[in-house]
Amino acid sequence: MAVSGAIVVTGAAGFVGRALCERLRAAGREVRPIVRNEGTPGAIALGALETASPDAIEDALAGAGAIVHLAARVHAIDRADDDAAFRASNVESTARVARAAIAAGLTRFVLASSVKVNGEATLPGRPFHPVDAPDPRDAYGRSKRDAEAMLRDACRGTPTIPVMLRIPLVVGPGARGNVARLVAAVAGGDTLPFAAIDNRRSVVGLANLCDAFVALLAAEPPPTGVHFVADADPVSTPSLVRMIARSLGRPVPLAYVPVPLLKLAGALMGRRDEIARLTGSLEVDTSTLRAATGWRPVRGLDVEIERTVAATLR
Repeated sequence: MAVSGAIVVTGAAGFVGRALCERLRAAGREVRPIVRNEGTPGAIALGALETASPDAIEDALAGAGAIVHLAARVHAIDRADDDAAFRASNVESTARVARAAIAAGLTRFVLASSVKVNGEATLPGRPFHPVDAPDPRDAYGRSKRDAEAMLRDACRGTPTIPVMLRIPLVVGPGARGNVARLVAAVAGGDTLPFAAIDNRRSVVGLANLCDAFVALLAAEPPPTGVHFVADADPVSTPSLVRMIARSLGRPVPLAYVPVPLLKLAGALMGRRDEIARLTGSLEVDTSTLRAATGWRPVRGLDVEIERTVAATLR
């Protein structure tokens, strides 16, 4: 049965949430945004979902058709308590929203998960696939693994169909993390020591990601289980820098430094994980998403880089 009624979007004030709400409205869907704090026009402010009243969450979902659950903690605050903080924000909140969705009779629950459920790196020619065993290496990845398991268990035997979309690095206006840092470095005229890197990393443009969520909500028969999303072609770190430089109209600021020296420098500066992401490969297999929904990435990464650069420097 096709999803009818409003689409609930949690985390609707965030980087992906804002874009997804716009995309759903453009597709003619009624959107019911849920946010943490007051101030977003037309949205329902529930505060932190892990502490919100169960009745308030259920009321916010009443009469809707499906939900895309984006709200999550992504960044650590206190490393001494990472697991507890991520579990509260990402597992307990998902459990509360799942119980409310089931009680409200929603037919699909799409959870925005992470490639980090599978790990931090892949071998050449061995992209992560949905059937691979989870191997999270940090508190965030563990929390997303546990949120997925909790959602599956909660929906078992109910009419609510669970879908887990594992997402790699997202590129688009408002992106943070390594993308924002690379844009700032190139814009600032820095020479980056990445010319020796020969890696392959799956990324997804914001517009293509939003299209994937729309496809998951529209597909018949309803998709279920775990799927990966990514743009058509993986990208290397040097290629990403070159795209940013072209968007800025600047020379390519790359210097050749052997990768082992980069890793040594990262370890000495306490930036081991960041350097590992810049030098290592991480690829995903999107074949199950494409087969289940007919989704295809249609916007090139170069376009998203241009949009990201423009928004970052605005």
